Amino acid sequence: MENTKSQNYLVPLVTLTTLFFMWGFITCMNDILIPYLKGVFELSHFQSNLVQFAFFTAYFIISAIYFLISALWGDPIRRIGYKNTIVFGLLISAVACFLFFWEAKSLNPQFGIFLSALFLLGTGFTFLQIAANPLVAILGTPQTASSRLNLSQGFNSLGTTIAPVIGGFFIFKYFAKDAVGASAVQIPYLVLASVLLLLAGIIFFSEIPNVESEDNSNSKNDSKIGALKHPHLVFGMIGIFCYVGGEVTIGSNLVSFMKETHGMAEVTASSLLAFYWGGAMIGRFMGSISMSQMQSGKKYLYMALTAIAAFALIFTITGDFKAGDYIEQIRVHLHTVSYFLIFLALNYLVFIAAKSIPSRTLGFFAIVNMALIVTMLATTGQISLWVILSVGLFNSIMFSNVFTLAIDGLGKYTSQGSSLLVMMILGGAVVPPLQGLIADSTNAHLAFAVPLICYAYLVWYGFKGCNIGKDKIKE
Repeated sequence: MENTKSQNYLVPLVTLTTLFFMWGFITCMNDILIPYLKGVFELSHFQSNLVQFAFFTAYFIISAIYFLISALWGDPIRRIGYKNTIVFGLLISAVACFLFFWEAKSLNPQFGIFLSALFLLGTGFTFLQIAANPLVAILGTPQTASSRLNLSQGFNSLGTTIAPVIGGFFIFKYFAKDAVGASAVQIPYLVLASVLLLLAGIIFFSEIPNVESEDNSNSKNDSKIGALKHPHLVFGMIGIFCYVGGEVTIGSNLVSFMKETHGMAEVTASSLLAFYWGGAMIGRFMGSISMSQMQSGKKYLYMALTAIAAFALIFTITGDFKAGDYIEQIRVHLHTVSYFLIFLALNYLVFIAAKSIPSRTLGFFAIVNMALIVTMLATTGQISLWVILSVGLFNSIMFSNVFTLAIDGLGKYTSQGSSLLVMMILGGAVVPPLQGLIADSTNAHLAFAVPLICYAYLVWYGFKGCNIGKDKIKE
């Protein structure tokens, strides 16, 4: 009976994975919007980073409201179901993209309206995060929860990988030719709105089980803030804040960094940004295999093959190959990205050293990211560029591992705990403007010291914080 049930989870997981891809793609479009709107409205580094502030503040506000409702009247997801929550989030996100389209076609577009649309977009994505992340973790055995979530997050990263290349091409090049003001983002966001509506329809007619409905616990008990009684969840909330803050602030400022420090054109910098988000994709796919219950020999072989295949995809979409001597163009491009291959090999070795233990993998990866950022600050030129781009490889499993470690053992408080974790995606709103302020007062290079603090905390959570209070759950 249990095996049949597990097999029935395949279709919902595939459907949810498509959802992860889409919201990853749209979220990463913010990294293109920052330099684009910075130019259109002549913004400072701090002002342009308000793009991320508006988007990620929604996660905090909406999740806080969700938690209060959960504490006072019971968990909303337990009443309306995971599927309806996801569809609701998709519809809100589609409206936000239509608002983008509407304002972009205006003769006098206002930066504030774009920020409002981004807040609305973040609101829709908040509902997706609250419902989809714990659902993926629940659909199967607890032992492979990190593996499943890493797999779904891997497709999320596939979206973030191709978004800079596709978005950068259309916004900075294709539609920019005849664009006036902010109109270059008009058609891209109309297309995104249409896709979100289509996806909402697909999800609505899909069979997604409401797993927690099988829990017959008293609704009166659900109104208590029981999730906050678990220290490992509280420390995990800070972990999500630090992870998202570190990842987003690096991704948000890389295009400006490459433009100002390396003199790159925006379309070229946007293309290279795919290595940062693509690194996360590679690491998440490898993490999914690493934390599965596969035998070690096959596991490491499949991890290597997956890394090669994913790298080949990134290599191809960033190559800008033209008709002519393809062999020479491939050789030149391979030489350009050779530093990334070194860090990809390091990523593989650290996975092996962590021995498929989620907490240990998190701690090791956070240590490596601290080392990469320190190296970036101490160097210039190609080394400085590629070490910061390679941080994405080691960001890869952090969200999935922190999330599954934090909700482990919460039982009926899983959705409530999920809303608290999603609330702390607020880090993506707070840390980028802080880095922007430092960049305005010093330079874009030195400002990358900000994420160091974030990764230092994640070292502690991986090795210590995730286990605090777990013994009480067992009792």
